[in-house]
Amino acid sequence: MEPGAVVDSLLSGACVLFTLGMFSTGLSDLRHMRVTRSVDNVQFLPFLTTDVNNLSWLSYGVLKGDGTLIVVNAVGAVLQTLYILVYLHYCPRKQTLLLQTATLLGVLLMGCGYFWLMVPDPASRLQQLGLFCSVFTISMYFSPLTDLANVIKTQSTQRLSYSLTIATLLTSASWTLYGFRLRDPYITVPNLPGIFTSVIRLWLFWKYPQEKDKHYRLLQT
Repeated sequence: MEPGAVVDSLLSGACVLFTLGMFSTGLSDLRHMRVTRSVDNVQFLPFLTTDVNNLSWLSYGVLKGDGTLIVVNAVGAVLQTLYILVYLHYCPRKQTLLLQTATLLGVLLMGCGYFWLMVPDPASRLQQLGLFCSVFTISMYFSPLTDLANVIKTQSTQRLSYSLTIATLLTSASWTLYGFRLRDPYITVPNLPGIFTSVIRLWLFWKYPQEKDKHYRLLQT
């Protein structure tokens, strides 16, 4: 096997391993919901947006013919859908959540219809779909910045998950290198904010150690 092929295999394996590890952090929320039979201190929107993000990248992977993207996002979509179903099962007020779900799924279906029916050229379709996935992923990485500002204000990191921060950093770094190796800016660029925000979180963990303040409950962001 040539050195380049070995590097590609290692990067692909790292992307699969770290990304599935990041997705599996939601299992703690799943266990919490089943044990307490409630959704207290568990956020719904991250599950929903991650599911839509997985489905979008799955479409990009299928169109590009990239097995790594297909495997990771297919498994991710299944996990996120499971988290969503369990959340809806234990949530007493479902109307707003169902509306959010229907809205995002409607946007996703309209987007798929546009890309597959209105853009006949495969190359143009791949570029436009890649741009959509990139913008959506970047918005997801930057969305928790308000929580980071709150951490600085309260001088407490109890609202952050250290394991999720490490998983996000490793995942973003591996996908950045993978995209660089493939010369695919739609994979490389949207993962750079993930590295940036993860480094900020690690600095906050160093600046405000969790041992100093125990009265905040852990909240995945």
